Amino acid sequence: MVSLGLHGLGIGAGASRPVIDAVAAAAERSGFATLWIGEHVVMVDEPSSRYPYDADGEMAVPADADWLDPLIALSFAAAATNRIGLATGVLLLPEHNPVVTAKRAASLDTLSGGHRFSLGIGVGWSREEFDALGVPFARRGRRTEEYVSAMRTLWRDDVATFAGEFVSFDRVRVNPKPRRRWIPVICGGNSDQALRRVAEWGDGWYGFNLADEEEVAERMSVLRGLCRELGRDLRDLRLSVSLREPTPASLAKLADIGVDELVVVATPPYDPIAAEAWVDDLARQYSGGFR
Repeated sequence: MVSLGLHGLGIGAGASRPVIDAVAAAAERSGFATLWIGEHVVMVDEPSSRYPYDADGEMAVPADADWLDPLIALSFAAAATNRIGLATGVLLLPEHNPVVTAKRAASLDTLSGGHRFSLGIGVGWSREEFDALGVPFARRGRRTEEYVSAMRTLWRDDVATFAGEFVSFDRVRVNPKPRRRWIPVICGGNSDQALRRVAEWGDGWYGFNLADEEEVAERMSVLRGLCRELGRDLRDLRLSVSLREPTPASLAKLADIGVDELVVVATPPYDPIAAEAWVDDLARQYSGGFR
């Protein structure tokens, strides 16, 4: 069976505190596995960068929409719940200082109970966003890999030292530690290079806005081959995907492919009472097919 996740908070109507409370509590009660929240630090009205997750190359989210910081938004979702998983889907890691991000992630892990939070990360696609933040767009994939290694060092070691091309620190203490001294790092992206990151050093994959189950199967085949090449066991990875037009029938098809979680990407109503009913209706639509 395939778990069901919900990617519906942090943007627009989902950026309201009452809606976050209502959706998070209803999702936990209804059996959803994970609440996912994505990120863009800045948006521009007329981007030259092509959006890679839709055929027309344009985002559906308007540039003037409210878009919350995902770790702050997830902390509110954590406070409204007790068990449901929490995940960034995704945080654009190379845009952030990794030492600060390690501390923020460990703080959320600690406050949410120590077993609920996964750090979904991506390398980013918007050159305009990197320019606004003063971060080089080139070699952002290598920067991301090094940042993950540095953060894992900070989470693991009481006194941490790391020397890299993009980040270095010597004998520092960063507390709190995650409860397990480890936070799962889920790699987002659908390209071959993104899948190689999953196979090389990720704890899971978040495939976003894939066209259909056939595309999922094709991407999974590539990932399976990369895992064999690199000596990884695909069964050790958490595999989550979202589809452009998911249906309850998608659950059985994705289970056959080997996917662990279908993430429904949808926007809640602005009214908290209506948002709670909206979550309940989604759960009823998919009932019987997810765990």
